[in-house]
Amino acid sequence: MYLVHLVARCKDTVIANLLIDEFVNLLIRNFVFNYDYKIPRNLSIINPYDDTYFMKRAMQEAEMAYDKGEVPIGAVIVINNQIIARSHNLTETLNDVTAHAEMQAITAAANYLGGKYLIDCTLYVTIEPCQMCAGALFWSQISKIVYGARDEQRGCIALNTKLHPKTEFRGGVMADEASQLLKRFFIEKRNLN
Repeated sequence: MYLVHLVARCKDTVIANLLIDEFVNLLIRNFVFNYDYKIPRNLSIINPYDDTYFMKRAMQEAEMAYDKGEVPIGAVIVINNQIIARSHNLTETLNDVTAHAEMQAITAAANYLGGKYLIDCTLYVTIEPCQMCAGALFWSQISKIVYGARDEQRGCIALNTKLHPKTEFRGGVMADEASQLLKRFFIEKRNLN
């Protein structure tokens, strides 16, 4: 109450603001250093940006490819929980066999970062990368690759393609959804021909 009285009687607004700032700082110091509250051990911070969150974004890209008549594979590249590149297959649109989702995303991420190395970046891709994309990911030195479904015939695992030694490789995130979209695409393609 004393502070309110001082501020109200003060004719100089600069001094009044200094008084308020000093009082707020005093409150903060007392709260931070004297308040003895323990965070319960079972309380954890919820991070909405997990592998499933970003794989859903890659699935949105795959749906876009599906709508264009492209093989439905989508990819996003993330750094510090921020998507810096997103793409989907464009091989038919661009008439380019190298226009895979991963290749497009690598190029976009490198342009965003202003360099060719994707250190501290994570690629989320709906299907395991092929040998060509795995080779490009090797050279980009990407830190982590998370894929949805396996490609048992042409995937980098089946073909024993080497990734960069520092690259973490994880699969199976939303594998059923990614696999179902791919199967639906090829069933429709076969029925049209």
